[in-house]
Amino acid sequence: MRKLTAGLFHSVDGVVEAPDRWQFDAFDAELGQLLGSVMGKVDTVLLGRVGYEEWAGYWPNAGQDMDFAGFINAVPKHVASRTLKGPLDWTNASLIEGELFDFVRALKAQEGGEIAAMAGISLVRQLLFAGLLDELTLITHPVIAGTGRHLFEPGDPATRLILVDSTITSKGNIVQTYRLRA
Repeated sequence: MRKLTAGLFHSVDGVVEAPDRWQFDAFDAELGQLLGSVMGKVDTVLLGRVGYEEWAGYWPNAGQDMDFAGFINAVPKHVASRTLKGPLDWTNASLIEGELFDFVRALKAQEGGEIAAMAGISLVRQLLFAGLLDELTLITHPVIAGTGRHLFEPGDPATRLILVDSTITSKGNIVQTYRLRA
């Protein structure tokens, strides 16, 4: 069975939306190595609609961060959306047909590398609470963002996790990886 992971940049006050607005100079070589390691394992990406629209408008013509651009442009991308209509313009992107959880279960049962949920706050929440997300990595930057969406919302179910890895980088980022507790 393939592993489904998600990793989100996170502020001390819990904001995960638009890290480019508050990440500042906290991105360091250790985070670059971590993301390079992730890209080496992942051969399929799941995206939410909003993330797809933002990334499809940027990454195909990105002039910087060519390592990630090369990865995200080439990898097969499956987009969860109730409003988009296919076919999608971005290379190797397709809409998820049918029910999201059924699609993800079938995808996990196929042969292949890791699957990463990216660019989708709602998508990551849904997959976690459905028990389909195998690992959640939060990369907490030493900053208070002040405004923006949080991964978790009031009313979310109490959910027990197990910390499986943690590290602190040279610029004070805390990288925490969790699994659902059985």
